[in-house]
Amino acid sequence: MIHSGILLIAVVVAVATALTPRHYFSPADVERLEASLRRPHHSLEDAYHSTIGLKALGKKPSDAKALCNFIKSAGDTEDAQSLFYVASVSAALPECKVTLSQDVEQRLLAGIHESAPVSQVYHSVGTLSNLGLSLSSQQSVIALTTGLAREDNPISTTQALFAACFLSQQADLARIAQEVEDLVARADDHGKVYLQFEEGVQATALFIVAAYELANHIGADPPIKQDQLLQFANAILVRKSHSSLSEASAVARAAGVLSNNRFHVPVVVRSDGSAAMSRARPSLRLRVTDVLSRPLPKAELILERAREAVSRKTVLSQVAFSISGDVHEFDFLQANPQRGYFDLSLVVEGEASFIGKEVEMRVKFATDVEVSNMEVSTLDKDQSMSAKITQVPYPSKAPSTFTADGHQKLALSFKIVDKHSGDMLTPQQAFVRIQSQRSGQEVVFVAEPDPQLLYHFELDPQERRAQFGAASGTYSVFLVVGDATIDNPLHWHLGNVLLKFSEEDAPPIAKTEKLYTSKPLIEHMFRQPEKRPTRVVSNAFTFLVLCPLMLLFVLWFKLGVNLRNFTFAPSTIFFHLGLGSMLVLLYMFWSHLNMFDMLKYLTALGLFTFLAGNRMLSQMAAKRISSEHSGWLPKHKPALTGGKPKMKSH
Repeated sequence: MIHSGILLIAVVVAVATALTPRHYFSPADVERLEASLRRPHHSLEDAYHSTIGLKALGKKPSDAKALCNFIKSAGDTEDAQSLFYVASVSAALPECKVTLSQDVEQRLLAGIHESAPVSQVYHSVGTLSNLGLSLSSQQSVIALTTGLAREDNPISTTQALFAACFLSQQADLARIAQEVEDLVARADDHGKVYLQFEEGVQATALFIVAAYELANHIGADPPIKQDQLLQFANAILVRKSHSSLSEASAVARAAGVLSNNRFHVPVVVRSDGSAAMSRARPSLRLRVTDVLSRPLPKAELILERAREAVSRKTVLSQVAFSISGDVHEFDFLQANPQRGYFDLSLVVEGEASFIGKEVEMRVKFATDVEVSNMEVSTLDKDQSMSAKITQVPYPSKAPSTFTADGHQKLALSFKIVDKHSGDMLTPQQAFVRIQSQRSGQEVVFVAEPDPQLLYHFELDPQERRAQFGAASGTYSVFLVVGDATIDNPLHWHLGNVLLKFSEEDAPPIAKTEKLYTSKPLIEHMFRQPEKRPTRVVSNAFTFLVLCPLMLLFVLWFKLGVNLRNFTFAPSTIFFHLGLGSMLVLLYMFWSHLNMFDMLKYLTALGLFTFLAGNRMLSQMAAKRISSEHSGWLPKHKPALTGGKPKMKSH
C-alpha cells in the first residue's frame, strides 16, 4: 500500500559506451580502502604493501617512527626480497634512513646477471635504487630481457617494467617497454567492458601501475588505447572490498596512477546528491572527478544536447555549466521542461589527458500535482431519484458522511492536474483506499481515466460485499496518487462513507479475517509406535532363533570337535577375536547402535579380521605344502662314488 511517505528514487543512468568508465571509488569506497590498508601488519611484506598503498592515496602511516623501527628489526640481509621491502618503505618515509653494509651491496650487485630470475633482478635493482646506490643499468637491462625470454607471464613482465623504472633513461629501456603492448594483447576481454589477466585483479592493477610509471620515466606515451585503459580500470575498480592487504595495495596504486598521470586520466561525471529536479529544485548539480572522486579543477562541463526520453525531442543544446566550488550547476528550467525523463549528452573539456569525456546521462524532472473537480455522488440503482453530487475541494474533507447500501452506490470523478501548468496528467498510480474505522481493515480499488483523462470510480456495496466481508459501518475514503515524476505524492482523506449490507445478502463468513495476527501453533505429531507382542511370543521366537546354535553345540558334542589344526599363532588368535567382535557388534546393532555407527565399526573390524585371516590361511597353506614335500622324499639315499658308474652285466 502506498502512503504519503512514498519515496521517489532518484535515478541517474549512465548509458554504457566504450569510452565511459563504468566504475569508480566514491568517498566512502576510498575510506574503506584506506581502512583496509591500515590493518595491523605482522610481517615485512604487509608493512610494504600498507605503506606503498597509503602513499598512492596521498596518506601517511599512522606511526611512521614505529614502522621504521619495525622494518629495521624485521629485515633479513640474506634475502633480496626482504631487503627490497625495507628499502621501499625507507624511500616512502623521508625520516627513515637505512644503510647496507658493503658485503650486502656486493651480493645484490652479484644477483643481477643473465641467469637470474626476473624477480631477483627486480628486487636487487629496486633495493639499490631506493637506497641511492649505484648499479649498471645496461647490465640490468640485459638480465631483464634474458629473464623475460625464459619467464613469459604477466607477473614477471610487470616486475621487469617496475625494474626498468629504476634504471637510467640512457639505457635501452625500449626493449622492455615494448612488452607492454604484447601483454595488453594477451588480456582477457569480457564483453568489451572489462580487460583483465587470468592471474587476477592484483596482477592487472600492478601491470597498469608499471606501464604508466615506465611511460612517465622514459617520456613516451604508453602503447595502451583509451578504450583499453577504461576497460582495465573497470576491471580494477569493480570490487570495493579486498580480502588481502597486497590486493588492496595494488588497487590503491592503480587508482592513484589512473587519477594522476600525464597521459590518460579517466573522467567520472556523477550527480551531487539527487538528480531528480523539480521547480522547487531546478538546478542539475554534477561533479567531475577522477576515479578516486577527487575534483578535476581544470574540467569544464558542456551540455551538448538535452532530449526528451520518449519523444526524442531536443529541448536544449550547447549550454555550459557554471562552476560553484567543486560542483558544476545548470538551471534546467531554461529548457522549459515538462514532467518526465530527459537524456543528456555531456562533454568534459579541459586537459588533453582527459578520457571518457563524452557522457550520456538520464535525469528526471518531477512536478507537483493536485486534484481538481472532485465530485462525490450517491446514485440510486433504479435511477428513481437524481444523483446527489457533492463537490469536495482538494485538500479539504467532505463535511458530511456519505451513505451507500444495497440500493445506492458511491461514485467518484476527478482530475489530476499539474499544479504549475494546469495540464491534465495520468500518473502511474491512482488508487481509492477504503478503510474501516472500527477494524482497520482496508480494500483498495484502482481508479481508471477515460479518454478525456477524467478519472472515475464506482462502489456498489452489493457487488463488493465479499471484499468487505459484509461488515457494515463507517469507512474512511482516501485517494492515493503516486508517480516517479511526481514531486508531491498524494494521500488525501477526502471523506467518510457509511456502508450498509443486508443480513440475508451477507456471505457465510461475515467477519473479516485478521491478516497479521498470530496463527495457532502447529505441533507435529509423530506416529505412535506399534504395540509390542506379549512376553510369551517374544520368548518363543527367541528360543526358535537360538535353536540352530544349540543344535551346533549338540552335534559338536556327539561328533567331536577337530582342533588339531588350531595353533596359538598371533594371526589365528586375532582372526577369531575379529570374528567374535563382529558377532558382538551385530548384537549391539540390534540392541542400541544405529546403522551408520555399526557400519563405521564394522569397516574397521572387517579390515582387521581380513588381514589376520589372510595371514592365518597363508601360514596353514605353507605348513601343508611343507608336510607334503616331506612325504615325497626317498627314505634311503643312494651312495655317491667317485668315477664312472659301473655297468651291470647280464
